[in-house]
Amino acid sequence: MTQSHPRISKAVIPAAGLGTRFLPATKATPKEMLPVVDKPAIQYVVEEAVSAGLDDVLMVTGRNKRPLEDHFDRNYELESALEKKGDAQRLAKVQQSSDLATMHYVRQGDPRGLGHAVLCAAPHVGQEPFAVLLGDDLIDPRDPLLRRMIEVQEQHGGSVVALMEVAPEQIHLYGCAAVESTPDGDVVKVTGLVEKPDPADAPSNYAIIGRYVLDPAVFGVLRQTEPGRGGEIQLTDALQQLAQDEKVGGPVHGVCFKGRRYDTGDRGDYLRAIVRLACEREDLGPDFRSWLRRYVTEEMQQR
Repeated sequence: MTQSHPRISKAVIPAAGLGTRFLPATKATPKEMLPVVDKPAIQYVVEEAVSAGLDDVLMVTGRNKRPLEDHFDRNYELESALEKKGDAQRLAKVQQSSDLATMHYVRQGDPRGLGHAVLCAAPHVGQEPFAVLLGDDLIDPRDPLLRRMIEVQEQHGGSVVALMEVAPEQIHLYGCAAVESTPDGDVVKVTGLVEKPDPADAPSNYAIIGRYVLDPAVFGVLRQTEPGRGGEIQLTDALQQLAQDEKVGGPVHGVCFKGRRYDTGDRGDYLRAIVRLACEREDLGPDFRSWLRRYVTEEMQQR
């Protein structure tokens, strides 16, 4: 029989990273504010949370992240200037980001890993299950991954992670899950997790991507979690404890995702994400695709 669990209403977005892979662009600009076509990456993530019904958003920030707060706040001078010009289209775009959700902010202070960033959200979240969305992973809105994860959590309780099959030689770049099948084809039970294993030691090729729905019991585990790989407090290590002992915070399940995911945490993948999203835009796609075909054809002929 389907169990009833507390309704999820809060999303946590860790955004305290330094973005060193994008230097010098991120020397004074948060990596989350780098544009993906014409919106900063972080706005896509907030929009995803809102589309899944989570309009209470806590952003965990750090030093030099003030532009994140400014982006989701009102800009009366800019709005007034656009209004006087009669530019209703751009005015609507500017106001959209400030009207998306109820935004809250907390500083991580000391960058001690994803697990520590999630722990910073404990006073705001309280004893409710909540979602965690990492800004480097953009999920296409046509593939409602987070909504499905919330459904699974409401059915089974505990925590839910997003999983994607990757090539065995790439598993060392991700957290990795050992899994058991369930009657639901896209849902597995997670029996163990390990952070960035050597391919020879990986329990599967199921990689954890940047979406989580977590039971609040994870906070108690994180407070006791010692620094792990890279000297940081790893969320994966805390979830491993929850998977091993369901009495602590319920089971851990995984939703196997086969949809469209755009990775903006790597320079090459960031560029590919921009091209893919631009090609699919109704206002940009036709002209951009035509130019892209010509460019690729010319490049191949020159080689």
